[in-house]
Amino acid sequence: MKSADLEFMERAIAVARVNVGKTAPNPCVGCVIVADGEVIAEAVTASGGRPHAEEQALDKAGERARGATAYVTLEPCGARSTGGLSCSERLLAAGVARVVIAAEDASPYASGQGAERLRAAGVTVEIGLLADEAAAALGY
Repeated sequence: MKSADLEFMERAIAVARVNVGKTAPNPCVGCVIVADGEVIAEAVTASGGRPHAEEQALDKAGERARGATAYVTLEPCGARSTGGLSCSERLLAAGVARVVIAAEDASPYASGQGAERLRAAGVTVEIGLLADEAAAALGY
């Protein structure tokens, strides 16, 4: 594990803290997208639960997300109740090369689906970085 990974995941947790308690029924998630060691975009799940953190950060990053690393406090969703593109599908479409996840999604609706989709497509996925800190701060 690189010290930069810790720094960027700590940043994702800090970004998420801004909306804790405001995103029900969805969890409050932070996402930081990094390219060449520099934060290019960050976002938190919006009040009311939509849009998700990943989709907002990807919109901000645009083409710069291709080949980047996304640090996400909770596993990107593998399915959307709305039928729209899931966050894991959006990360793939954007060309993100690596996804570092603090905590797995405990929801039976989504658990494991997002990480599996990313891995199956060749994206490097790492789970568990600062999982306890994310759980304590964000209620996972």
